Amino acid sequence: MIERSNNRRNNNNRKKPGFSGTREQTQCRFCRRGIRYVDYKDIGTLQKLLTNRGKIYSRKRSGNCAGCQRKAKKAIKRARYMALLPFTV
Repeated sequence: MIERSNNRRNNNNRKKPGFSGTREQTQCRFCRRGIRYVDYKDIGTLQKLLTNRGKIYSRKRSGNCAGCQRKAKKAIKRARYMALLPFTV
């Protein structure tokens, strides 16, 4: 009985064939281009980071790194304050 339960546990812990366990690292759109400052006047780029309702996409959805996401958030808020982007639609 003890051997059977050990075998069952070992079968569940096996790795799936064909999965190496590492993921390809990709850079965000700002890091790829070497942009150090996200300009609030660049409305075309900032609109790609917003939904059609005016909400900011998450990091996971937009593909930005943490630092660039903070810079983009600040640029979007500045553009909204200057009335270049809407707060809501």
